[in-house]
Amino acid sequence: MQKARAIIIREHGEPQAVAKLETLNLPSPAAGEVRVRVKFSPINPADINVLEGKYPIRPELPGTPGVEGVGIVEECGADVSGLAAADVVLLPHGFGTWREAGNVAALALVKIGSDVPLEQAAMLRINPATALVMLREFVTLQPGEWIVQNAANSAVGRCVIRLARHFGWRTVNVVRRTELVDELKADGADAVLVEGEKISAEIKSATGGAPIRLALNSVGGDSATRIAGALAFGGTIVTFGAMARQPLKIPNGMLIFQNIAWRGFWITHWYERAGRSAAATLLAELASLAARGVIATPVEAVYPLEEIAEALAHAQRPQRAGKILLRCSNP
Repeated sequence: MQKARAIIIREHGEPQAVAKLETLNLPSPAAGEVRVRVKFSPINPADINVLEGKYPIRPELPGTPGVEGVGIVEECGADVSGLAAADVVLLPHGFGTWREAGNVAALALVKIGSDVPLEQAAMLRINPATALVMLREFVTLQPGEWIVQNAANSAVGRCVIRLARHFGWRTVNVVRRTELVDELKADGADAVLVEGEKISAEIKSATGGAPIRLALNSVGGDSATRIAGALAFGGTIVTFGAMARQPLKIPNGMLIFQNIAWRGFWITHWYERAGRSAAATLLAELASLAARGVIATPVEAVYPLEEIAEALAHAQRPQRAGKILLRCSNP
């Protein structure tokens, strides 16, 4: 029986204290399974919350964290078709991607082309998927139409900017630091504004008064209220994060007189509702966009599994310039 190392948590708590590297037995893949050598996996905010015991979905203890990643097929069990050794695959929710290798149901994998950079492939399932689905699911955007978002320098926000530019939509992007303005404009943002009490009026000025029907909120609190204030009658604001850790503040007038719809979005629910075929189609499209450089998530640092404590500490630093990745196995 082979061995493989994995990050294991046996309790919830402070992330650097509870995440430990252990060596596990790795049996041969059963019928319908394949063995995958995991190459890269990001540390997402959801992963931090899993370690702390604060996320709605988390592995049974003891368990391996990691909600997304990319790997290479090493061996196929019996009754597996459509996959072969050396294929590049996106790993499913629930697998626990912070490991060197593991066995997984073949039907849960999404095969992608070898032309997708592995570091980018590792990050497709959560943030780019969130961005693309939100841009399509809530409002049928027309060419040239404006959207507005806060926390535009986040991983999702940067994906929104690039995807909107690719599909012919325009973006107003709200940030909290002036040094991000030129950076996001260079990435394709049409307008970048610094958060403030008058931001609703500034958004309307930036668009020349053009109606905005879609706002994307990952901050909450006053920031969400302000970008909602820039929406046209009947517009929709979609909340998918709560960085400010403040509740939404919804003025009665927005509901009564402006007919603003306040919606929520969680990509995990979308995958559950959409089903395997729709998820595979979405991820294949995102892989194609990544291969062509349409979407590219910045990476600030890459750590091996044995440096998990350092990686977790880095992932929790404020004002990072990119994602933190785990290199789960050597080339």
